Amino acid sequence: MDKFTLITLVIAAYLAATLAVGLLAGRRASKSVQGYVAGDRDFGLVVMYFITGASVFSAFAFLGGPGWAYSRGAAAFYILSYGVLGMAPWYTVGPKVAALGRRFGFVTQAQLLTGRFPSRGLSALMAALTLAAFVPYVTIQIRGAGIVIEAVTDGRIPLWAGAAVAYGVVMVYVLARGVSAVGWTNAFQGIFMLAIAWTLGLYLPSKLYGGVGPMFEQILSERPELLSFPGLDGAGAPWTWGAYSTAILVSAIGFTMLPHLFMKAFTAKDDRTIRRTVVLFPTFQLFLIPVFLIGFAGVLFPEAPPSADVVLPFLVVRTELPALVVGLFCAGALSASMSTGDALLHAGASVVVEDGVQPFRKLSDKAQRLLMRFLVVGVGALAYALALEENASLVDLLLASYGIVCQFMPAVLAALYWRRATTAGVLWGLVAGASTAVFFFLNPALKPFGVHEGILGLLVHLPVLAIASLAGKPQDAGHVEKFVDV
Repeated sequence: MDKFTLITLVIAAYLAATLAVGLLAGRRASKSVQGYVAGDRDFGLVVMYFITGASVFSAFAFLGGPGWAYSRGAAAFYILSYGVLGMAPWYTVGPKVAALGRRFGFVTQAQLLTGRFPSRGLSALMAALTLAAFVPYVTIQIRGAGIVIEAVTDGRIPLWAGAAVAYGVVMVYVLARGVSAVGWTNAFQGIFMLAIAWTLGLYLPSKLYGGVGPMFEQILSERPELLSFPGLDGAGAPWTWGAYSTAILVSAIGFTMLPHLFMKAFTAKDDRTIRRTVVLFPTFQLFLIPVFLIGFAGVLFPEAPPSADVVLPFLVVRTELPALVVGLFCAGALSASMSTGDALLHAGASVVVEDGVQPFRKLSDKAQRLLMRFLVVGVGALAYALALEENASLVDLLLASYGIVCQFMPAVLAALYWRRATTAGVLWGLVAGASTAVFFFLNPALKPFGVHEGILGLLVHLPVLAIASLAGKPQDAGHVEKFVDV
């Protein structure tokens, strides 16, 4: 059996196993919207741990992370920081969100906000911004799957075909089983990608340099700029501290507010499960260490990859690993991509229906689920089309997505903790913050000190929210107490 055939068979076996797990999951879940979107609020610790970790560590971490370590050095370490910082608020916020979900039947972020701040316009705006943030995020996952399959098959399966097959599998189990399929496939994929990442992360530095220590000694001798904080920017010049620190800050805030992660609080069995997940989550951050080691292993490699984002599959192919190992690596990388892509597709469709359609036109339970399935296909198709473009790095796409998502933080905190906040204040703050972030994203040369556009948006968002709220009539005290005194 030739190498290409064996690699293809390993990939096919992994995809078949993932599909089987996805289709078997959730057979006992109810056929209601609550069952499809929130898993009947019955996820335990194991599924919560993996659905949180695996849905966050995606193709961006498996490909973009090593790509940044390879091309920008210490700049990649910002990724290690923000995950822990972004998860920490959920120890307090998560149980409160879950309690409100159980009390009022909320299954999305916008439902919680419009429960406190009644406004169909706010609901539609949240749906639109969530979709705008999710499309580039799903694009990362689909493009990542295609990159890996194309690389390990030496171009015999092109990017467009590999991405289509991988995400065809995702579509089937998300359409069939909803969040239950997302949860259990994430557990399967999370275990798989952790094992592959650590194996390759320790093997490649050992094979190429004689170990991790000798590898960094050689890099320090020949490319010391890569090991100096805060690393390099996209043009190879030193990254500014303003850009580095605000990349951490915007990512941490965006991480906390990721709609697909936020929605998982509504799926938890109880508050204890949420708090244990938060405490255990930093162990999932260890996944980043081996993938960074792989990126650094490529720095002094005699050949250069076509682009930084493909350094990991490039090294796997060029170091003449056995075909079985290459196939297993590909399966691990697909795990990273698919475990996030499925959560995003499911959450994006759910948000559009629940927040963008339902407030304006009430649909039956059956009609909601049907429309969600159509939207899973629609969002996937749009992201697939964008994934075939090659203009932006995977990490840059993620940072752009976080710039929008972090604008949700002031509104959520106001809903949960600030009695004086009003609907007008939250709505105008969100419009002002999102508009500012988009403006500076489109005009990066105008950003002062390299500060991320998401942070610039928050600097406008917060005072607008506060001033507009204080200038208006306070909300009814009894209504406010239902949300603040939980």
